[in-house]
Amino acid sequence: MSGRAARRPHVVVVGGGISGLAAAWRLCRERHDLDVTVLESSSLVGGKLRVTELDGIAVDEGAESVLATRPEAVDLIREAGLGDDLVHPTSAAPQLVIDGDLRPMPTGLVMGVPTDLTGLSRSGVLSPRGLARLPLDHVLPGTRLGDDISIGEYVGRRLGPEVVDRLVSPLLIGVYADRAVNVSMRAAAPALFEASRHERSVLKAALEVRAANHPADGVRRPVFAGVRGGVGRLPVALAERLRAVGVRIETGTTVRELRRTTTGWQVVTGATNDVTVIDADAVVIAVPAPAAARLLRGHCLQAETELSEIATTSVAVVTLLYRAADLPGGDLPEGSGYLVPPSENHPVKAATFVSHKWGWVHDACAPRGLVVARTSLGHADDVESLQRDDGALVLLASQDLAFVARLGRATPVASRVSRWGDGLPQYAVGHVDRVARISDAIDEVPGLVICGAAFDGVGIAACIARASLAATRVVQRLGSDGEWRHG
Repeated sequence: MSGRAARRPHVVVVGGGISGLAAAWRLCRERHDLDVTVLESSSLVGGKLRVTELDGIAVDEGAESVLATRPEAVDLIREAGLGDDLVHPTSAAPQLVIDGDLRPMPTGLVMGVPTDLTGLSRSGVLSPRGLARLPLDHVLPGTRLGDDISIGEYVGRRLGPEVVDRLVSPLLIGVYADRAVNVSMRAAAPALFEASRHERSVLKAALEVRAANHPADGVRRPVFAGVRGGVGRLPVALAERLRAVGVRIETGTTVRELRRTTTGWQVVTGATNDVTVIDADAVVIAVPAPAAARLLRGHCLQAETELSEIATTSVAVVTLLYRAADLPGGDLPEGSGYLVPPSENHPVKAATFVSHKWGWVHDACAPRGLVVARTSLGHADDVESLQRDDGALVLLASQDLAFVARLGRATPVASRVSRWGDGLPQYAVGHVDRVARISDAIDEVPGLVICGAAFDGVGIAACIARASLAATRVVQRLGSDGEWRHG
């Protein structure tokens, strides 16, 4: 045997974050005749999923939970061997900062749109004027959605600016680090968008979405899940499983260029004066949009252009460790943390009381008399905060937390700054159509697929779902002889 038939087809995955690792895992699960190589530019796999210790307490640096209402992330956690460590948050509830005070987050929100108006009224989150504005939604003429609209614009027209500021924006800033008026409703709240196509009132549309998501048996199930020891364990465990089945994972390896050949692809890595070329029959691009656009240069103008137009936002997570005895009342305020409306003008956009939210963190902290809080800083309209050095950023975060949470003179005994430069893609109006155009264009390039947070959602479950689709396309189209089959 010679040529293609003399070897196993080789697939190179560019990017060792959760998308790249999930794609590699699905390739191995669905095909046993492939050689798979994962190339990661940094020294560690996992991308924005990372867990490290702060004075001996393990805490996630990036995402700390996954959606439990869809199967992709939870299933992958189990497949990676972490099923016994799958956990859910405690019953502690989040709060909102309203006029400088912490108030319980109203229940029954659908992307910030209220469905329990009685509970909303009792919460004190909206002013009397803001509450009085809500009934107009039922009598106002329909608001045109078109192909897409920003969720901030649509909800603002229906329910008024206060709902956008105090209910919609805090949720969206926490996910997309962008203003509600910039975020695509079709991408960020697809169910609400579709319901609003045939329902003039957004309040009624939200009730419809909530009813559709209500379990038939009436039993409420956890919305989120985590991993004992941190969600950052997932990519590490997955990489170990991949290596065990023969996948080669190379860290510290930056892909500089992709070259098309008559039989497949050449993946170029290394410095200019020390180039390494890896032959591949197919390539999975699993890197952020700007890097993906550079790799596509000269191969797919449509996808390259569309990807280069997806803006990104930088954020930072400042984790703070306190002695409980130093805090008023011997603990952080009740609840799992708080979100901050833009009008409150605080540098910290969200805070999580980690030792309240996760039982395993509490169990690690309590014997030592410690508590842990995570603060998030930076969004599309705030680049100035992140220009501080680590020490200044810790001071800014701890002072703001102390003011909002009424921590008195307590100061953290340990801290950690995790910076995610250009870490979040922005889902602007028209994002769904943009993703469709990118997908269609890539589909015309033999041996090439793409996935990542820039497409169908920034959450872990959405990234895994997109990665699985990319891997399945390779499985279906890459023949055992290494030929790429269209159709």
